[in-house]
Amino acid sequence: MSAITSVFNDGVFAEQFERYRRDPASVDETWRQYFRIAESLFGGSAAASPASQAAGVGDTALLAQVAAAASLQQAIRMYGHYAVQLDPLGSPPPGADELHPEFHGLTDADLAQIPGAALGDERFATAKDVIERKRRVYSGRIGYEVWHLEVNEERNWFRKAFRDGVITRPLTADEKKQVLRRLNEVDGLERFLGRAYQGYKRFSVEGTDSLIPLLDAMVDALGRAGAHELVIGMAHRGRLNVLTNVMGKPFEALFAEFEGHHDAADENATGDVKYHMGYVGSRTVDGREVKLRLMPNPSHLEVVNPVIEGVVRALQREPGKPGRRNEHVVVPVAIHGDAAFPGEGIVAETLNISHLNAYRTGGTIHIIVNNQVGFTTDPSDARSTYYASDLAKGFEIPIFHVNADDAEACVIAMRLACAYRATFKKDVLIDLVGYRRHGHNEGDEPMYTQPTRTAAIRQHPTVPQVWASRLIAEGVMTAEEAANVEKEVSQRYAEMHARFKQSLLGSEKHAPWPAEPAETPRPVATRVAPERLHFINESLLQWPADFAANPRLAKQLERRRDTMGDQGGIEWGHAEALAFGSLLLDGLSVRLTGQDAERGTFSHRHAVLNDVNSGRKYAPLAHLPGATGAFEVYNSALSETAIMAFEYGYSVIATDTLTLWEAQFGDFVNVAQPIIDQFIVADRAKWGQDSGLVLLLPHGYEGQGPEHSSARLERFLQLCAEGNMTVAYCSTPAQYFHLLRRQALRKDRRPLVCMQPKSLLRLPQAASRLADLVQGGFQAVIDDPMASQQRDDVRRIVFCSGKLYYDLALAPSRNPHVALVRVEELYPWPHEEIQQVVDRYPALEQVVWAQEEPKNQGAWTYVQPRLRASAGAALGVRYVGRPERASPAEGFADAHQAEQARIVAMVMDTGEVLEGRPVMTAIS
Repeated sequence: MSAITSVFNDGVFAEQFERYRRDPASVDETWRQYFRIAESLFGGSAAASPASQAAGVGDTALLAQVAAAASLQQAIRMYGHYAVQLDPLGSPPPGADELHPEFHGLTDADLAQIPGAALGDERFATAKDVIERKRRVYSGRIGYEVWHLEVNEERNWFRKAFRDGVITRPLTADEKKQVLRRLNEVDGLERFLGRAYQGYKRFSVEGTDSLIPLLDAMVDALGRAGAHELVIGMAHRGRLNVLTNVMGKPFEALFAEFEGHHDAADENATGDVKYHMGYVGSRTVDGREVKLRLMPNPSHLEVVNPVIEGVVRALQREPGKPGRRNEHVVVPVAIHGDAAFPGEGIVAETLNISHLNAYRTGGTIHIIVNNQVGFTTDPSDARSTYYASDLAKGFEIPIFHVNADDAEACVIAMRLACAYRATFKKDVLIDLVGYRRHGHNEGDEPMYTQPTRTAAIRQHPTVPQVWASRLIAEGVMTAEEAANVEKEVSQRYAEMHARFKQSLLGSEKHAPWPAEPAETPRPVATRVAPERLHFINESLLQWPADFAANPRLAKQLERRRDTMGDQGGIEWGHAEALAFGSLLLDGLSVRLTGQDAERGTFSHRHAVLNDVNSGRKYAPLAHLPGATGAFEVYNSALSETAIMAFEYGYSVIATDTLTLWEAQFGDFVNVAQPIIDQFIVADRAKWGQDSGLVLLLPHGYEGQGPEHSSARLERFLQLCAEGNMTVAYCSTPAQYFHLLRRQALRKDRRPLVCMQPKSLLRLPQAASRLADLVQGGFQAVIDDPMASQQRDDVRRIVFCSGKLYYDLALAPSRNPHVALVRVEELYPWPHEEIQQVVDRYPALEQVVWAQEEPKNQGAWTYVQPRLRASAGAALGVRYVGRPERASPAEGFADAHQAEQARIVAMVMDTGEVLEGRPVMTAIS
């Protein structure tokens, strides 16, 4: 049935016309056009709402044709992208029935009889001319998907852009010639590297060469729009060409890397493969420098996306204006693979946070480098959508599909994308559809897996050849001129390489790396004057007179005033707030995010208060009098991977900020393991990049089951080497206070992994006093305060960390012959401090490591050889804890309690019977 048949149902017509009279925007575009033309052609008045009345002022058949033409016009807008020839290799587009006049009950002759004004475009004499114009726009060289945008202003912006054609203007002859030179530079580099370094992986861009002129257009457009810096994240496909031809990395440096030479600033770095490395360069746009920053990225493909967002967020901060950002001056650019974009969940996570207040950066330019194959997998096996970009539609992102053989279309699409981003501060995506001339890498044989496609590619001319043929056909240049461009570029690469071979740039500068760091970080003073802490505390207990805090919570917070006195009782959240406040007064900023970070998972922080009447939020730390640093705390989206990666990227840039990410429960960190492995642990060794990110991971065995007990301490300790991070497990709020301040004040910035408590958050015996914050600093090892009073009686030292200390210290069966020593910092290992503790006990016979975690988990496998070396081989080291297990903890409360009681009993029992107990293992 024709789409127009319903128009002449009187009831439907009357209803739609009444809505149109009240608000034209409230009805569909097809109805709007119908009513406008009815009024203009036949003088229809507002009173003539029934169909019969409107038809009475003119020809009903003509009205039906006008409505059908309007429906066709709208269909071309909506579905025209299905008719665009996107595949350079010639596979036909799917098309759509709605794009044909016959679907709407029309013929070309009918369209020729309808005035162009009837379709809202008076520039054309007939509707046929209008439709042809619409086909050129929507089914020509770029496939536009923009009508899914919900905001009417954005849709109207695109209508205007397509109508006036200013942004989408064709390239001039000189611009076309420049594009040809760029394409030859891109292709020339790939070909030269293929000849000079046969068999080396380079992940060639050949087949999507237009990526480079597309990026050129982006730099120019964003630079003219006011951007000072672009931050780019991409995987390895085409990265070498981007590094050199876009970022400005010297070609000689790239040649040196192929030769196996490295010019690392840190001679102890292990480095990374050339197509993972980052670079910082610049381009000049209209006489002004635009900085280009390509972030390093591992083979985990899309994980760099949230990292660049965090980097951009930090770079957008306005100097001297805490809490202020400028989203125009720094722009994120994410270059994706067609299989990875829909396949990697972190893409959706990153898109999801793009509009959230805690993570927005004013819009990302997305480019899918679409090879139409993922490694060796065809799209039909890689995704459940037609386009690789379809995921983006769910996040209100406009999408432009372009054929990679059509460089002009690529440049036009990018100009439009940059204009949209500058106008609306939202993400926009270009789907660059090309092919992969070689296999996944240059050592792969694609004929094994895609034989017919590979055969077609080998017969297909290169991108610069296609573009040159077009310019010759257009008369822009001659065949001889095009050949000379290719020849000049090829000769230039050969000459540069010859000079490089004779230069000293290829000298070996890489050196072996040591197994351990040469020196430990310098100590910093973390104590704070009492009057300063009192000032902070009083300030945090104040809020505006018109703010109605929860009475029960206000009473709880009021107790913090008393705990600052001689009786003590400073709890975890209180100590944290004082630490944050002291840093803000010192001119440093604090950023804390995580699921439920504002209140704290265990209702211990309350950094943000909520008005009980209006729901208005108020963060006392953000209004601390005299603070010159900015305080940010946000409840994050329900994501670990993207959020941790974002905060990592933020911390890389924001060296003046204590950046913290808090897991709701410590085991949630499991989901973000790639970020830990690839960035947090190894960034300095691989890329010379540093981060000061703090991971707050609730950890401790309180009978909450396998999933809410362990933050997988063993994994972090296994990854520790070369001073790459700090792993701590504090037992008091004061220790946490000093640890946070030390992390923020240290010049040598590395991540801090902090095992956080749950039951200790309010445990009276774990609370601290003001004097603990005013004096001293963080202690890597804490001796037993009771046993140290009678050292001659101690026969066994039990080393432990965190919550277990209190289970042991508060046990009714406390043995006077046992000293309980807390190891608060596990990495770097406090060798000297432990030696000193052991030396203080002259009658010592046994050294024990006790833990709650199973023997194959927790700190034991890491601690055992180190503790043995620190305590002395003569004593040996014994283990007390759970036996080896597959699951981190018991799922039943009674089983948990029995295990905890057994561990306590074994620690306190100093008899020889311990040798036969399975929960205690002797290591000679």
